[in-house]
Amino acid sequence: MMKKKLLAIFGPVIAAAVLLALFFFSPFKINDEDKGLWAQASSSMSGNILRGNSIKNEAVKSGEYVPFFGSSELSRISPFHPSVLAKKYKRNYTPFLLGAPGTQSLTQYMMMQSFGSDLKGKKVVFIISPQWFVKGGIKRAYFDAYFSELQTYTWATKLDNVSETDKYLAKRLLAYEKVNHDETLKLMLKEIAKGKLPTKRQVDVARFHINMLNREDELFSEIGLLSKNNQIEQQEKKLPAVYNDQKLDEQAKKIGQKATANNSFGIENGFYTHRIKPRLTKFNASQAKWDYRYSKEFSDFQLVLNQLAKENTQALFIIPPINGKWSEYTGLSQHMLQEFSKKITYQLRSQGFNQIADFTNKDHEPYFMTDTIHLGWRGWLAADQYIQPFLEKRTPQPTYHIADYFYTQDWQNQNPATIK
Repeated sequence: MMKKKLLAIFGPVIAAAVLLALFFFSPFKINDEDKGLWAQASSSMSGNILRGNSIKNEAVKSGEYVPFFGSSELSRISPFHPSVLAKKYKRNYTPFLLGAPGTQSLTQYMMMQSFGSDLKGKKVVFIISPQWFVKGGIKRAYFDAYFSELQTYTWATKLDNVSETDKYLAKRLLAYEKVNHDETLKLMLKEIAKGKLPTKRQVDVARFHINMLNREDELFSEIGLLSKNNQIEQQEKKLPAVYNDQKLDEQAKKIGQKATANNSFGIENGFYTHRIKPRLTKFNASQAKWDYRYSKEFSDFQLVLNQLAKENTQALFIIPPINGKWSEYTGLSQHMLQEFSKKITYQLRSQGFNQIADFTNKDHEPYFMTDTIHLGWRGWLAADQYIQPFLEKRTPQPTYHIADYFYTQDWQNQNPATIK
């Protein structure tokens, strides 16, 4: 009698647990070919999409979307945003926005390598923000927010040999506390950092984690999917029916002038009112010692270049300026920024990455920026003069020459003035 009572109480719980276990560890997939979901996710920039694989990977694999890697500038939707221009003028590409406030090279690399051969021979757009290149590279809070156990475990288990790239990445990841909290992952990374493959037991345990993480990705990746498609459609209505760069530039000037009317810095009114004006005097000369020329980020960025070369992926790199009027007020050195540009473009060109839209000298161009550091109305329109032909026209496949020197502290600390 007691057994029957216990079975009646715990039987449904046990059955549910068994069914849940079967689901989590079964090989089938869900939600990965839903084109409507791809469309929503392409402008979402949600953490679940960036950390996961099930939606973004299938969308890019289809060839219907082009990855746009970047950070917070991608979230600011205006009539001249790449997603708006592509939709309005029926371009043969649709951007899939892969970035959010705080995503930098480490995050971008983990996303990029998760695509694997699905990027082979394809094209991507990559926006490089100078402000990423602080001395220590990506800050802990930003790293933690977008770190993907799934992408990291998958990378570690697929290694058949350990390269300098792999050793650098393992050491870099081990510098973050969140990674060290996972004992299995920590042990695997320590092996890789020494130039060794993870042990068979470590790989077996990792695959168990991967299976569960894949199921979580498929179950929960839609949560928090705040698509910006409605914003894109609304901004699209503000554009003329026919694309004309001169007329669009005039429109961008008018919109920018109206949108920055309450300050002398060319900063969007709302941003200035809420983020700048209450603390304006504190910003005066506050950035005089900031320097983007010496940073671990240069080596983190090399991870990205290595992955692009590995898959023969062509990339257009966009380097935004920093608002010149604002940098004059804060003391941020424009000379330093030009030297940063010299260093990063050398890292690109010396390895065969020659598709570069460097706008660092546009720092005083009116309405080029929407605030202190983000591309604005005329900035996005200028970028489109590079994006459209790069993505819509055939371009010769470059020859890449990847150099491990860019993973070294010598490169991180090299003075751009010494580069010839």
